[in-house]
Amino acid sequence: MVDRILIMNKSSDIIDNMKKILTSLLVTLAFGLGITLASAKDVELLNVSYDPTRELYIDYNKVFADYWKKQTGDNVKITQSHGGSGKQARAVIDGLQADVVTLALAPDINSIVKSGHLIPADWEKKYADNSTPYTSTIVFLVRKGNPKGIKDWDDLIKSGVEVVTPNPKTSGGARWNFLGAYGYAKNTGKDPKEFVGALYKNVTVLDTGARGSTERFTSRGEGDVLIAWENEALSSVHGAPNDYEIVYPSQTILAEPPVAVVDQYADKHGTKEIATAYLKYLYSPEGQEVIARNYYRPRDKAVLAKHESTFHAIKLFTINDLFGGWGAAQKEYFGDGGVFDQIYKPAGK
Repeated sequence: MVDRILIMNKSSDIIDNMKKILTSLLVTLAFGLGITLASAKDVELLNVSYDPTRELYIDYNKVFADYWKKQTGDNVKITQSHGGSGKQARAVIDGLQADVVTLALAPDINSIVKSGHLIPADWEKKYADNSTPYTSTIVFLVRKGNPKGIKDWDDLIKSGVEVVTPNPKTSGGARWNFLGAYGYAKNTGKDPKEFVGALYKNVTVLDTGARGSTERFTSRGEGDVLIAWENEALSSVHGAPNDYEIVYPSQTILAEPPVAVVDQYADKHGTKEIATAYLKYLYSPEGQEVIARNYYRPRDKAVLAKHESTFHAIKLFTINDLFGGWGAAQKEYFGDGGVFDQIYKPAGK
């Protein structure tokens, strides 16, 4: 009986020692990673974005959350908000407390800057490439077999061709679409106002955002051609290769969607560090890989080269080439009384 008690006591001592060793190892590991077990916390971010980035950020958020967990031990939950880029900017101005914005074009972020102290005026200098970690372009999505024979911008003004595109007043993608058509007309010796005016006569409904127009074309079966972000068109073809195909016009515009931390709200939430890291990690090889597999064009040349079969070579012009940058273009083309208002006459008016 005494021997049995001694053996049980020794076993208990061994177990206690093993627990102490395991605890010591965990503490040492945590210290080596620069964290303590007690310091791990839950963090929430709100990313206010534009219409077609839903899938991109669902994918990216998982990758970033894993990265941040390894770096800090903290658990991060990222909530997404999507809509027309201009409407999303207005929502932030009106009090939607985004930690970061990832919008379709610079004027939408600049509108937040001008509203007060939410975002600093030098936001474009915070990250590389004027804070645009990926690019896209504007292409045409048509039904399989291309029954209307759409080959270039000229075909979009033909009688009997129904064009689907969103409203430039609310959608950033729509403004890229508009300038893609306008720039093509300028570069090919046409009267740009007359050409784009004829194109919009073939548009029956202007949705508020790019995703709404995509759903109108795909889910509702309306229209003959969708003027679309390249990523939207590629995703549609990938999901239904027997239903759709992409037409690349002879030339089109380089689209550069920007990102920014909403400093005032991030400071208020205590999330400035993680919000900054969230956008910076988009430029990492891992972030760029997520971007590429969601059909946006990555900035990283090595990652882009890996996916060169996805992205069609195309002649691109820029907002600076033909329109003097967004500062001039926004007011001239999309401000009240601007070129769009001059050429677009809704049915019945």
